[in-house]
Amino acid sequence: MISKKTWDEMTSIAWNHRKNARILGKTKVGAAVLSKGKLFGGCNIEHKFRSHDIHAEISAISSMVSSGHKKLDAIVIVAERTKFTPCGGCLDWIFEFGGPTCQVGYQIKIGGKITKFKAKELMPHYPA
Repeated sequence: MISKKTWDEMTSIAWNHRKNARILGKTKVGAAVLSKGKLFGGCNIEHKFRSHDIHAEISAISSMVSSGHKKLDAIVIVAERTKFTPCGGCLDWIFEFGGPTCQVGYQIKIGGKITKFKAKELMPHYPA
């Protein structure tokens, strides 16, 4: 079970990383991941050739992996949008490193409610 304090630390990191987002569209996104007690952050980085965009979830997971961690325990995504959850491609990465029980949260405003799911709830028919 992940404590409220840890979720709050994760959202703080995610909102801080969101400030560094490079966007060409409308939505800045931040993310933070938890791996064996360590926290890593990331933001979206958009490219003029949109197929090269890096989503905040992938940015945070990449930071985790490049730091030597391989197991994703939880991820939180922050953006000023409603019902904002990872896209299918980001869920692939979450399943790769965290599996179906990985905790996935999102927050739409600083200090707001963190809505939480297990990865398998967001993609219930994901191939085993």
